[in-house]
Amino acid sequence: MTTQNLNMRENPVTFFVVDDDEIDRETILRSMEEMGLDNPVRTARDGEEALAILKGHGVEPIRGPYLILLDLNMPRMNGIELLEEIRKDPELHRAIVFVLTTSNAENDRIAAYDRHIAGYMLKARAGLEFERVVQLVHQFDRNVEFPI
Repeated sequence: MTTQNLNMRENPVTFFVVDDDEIDRETILRSMEEMGLDNPVRTARDGEEALAILKGHGVEPIRGPYLILLDLNMPRMNGIELLEEIRKDPELHRAIVFVLTTSNAENDRIAAYDRHIAGYMLKARAGLEFERVVQLVHQFDRNVEFPI
């Protein structure tokens, strides 16, 4: 079996971008496009909308493996609140989540890691180059086995 075959999945990983900032969402999507990624992408503007999508309440749910890129500072339901809901739900608790946020507060990092995130990245460090974040997530997608 070749390395290329080892990285192929029957169902590609869906990238689920949860961020209230439209410019940041568009920048992430543009970076994915520029890198030639053809993974399915879904977006949500806040935690409530994201939870509805994850649970399939009134919308088509995400099927197959997915990876969440989550902002923390959002209206209605923030990222930490969404993480709490995800982790207590028996259908969602294994979700792989990367936090991508402007918050450099220690208490936010601790709260996020206490809710079993895969990584915490600052938007300020990514700057306008969200491509580095997308590359990291893409490498994670290609090299890590996801729960079914």
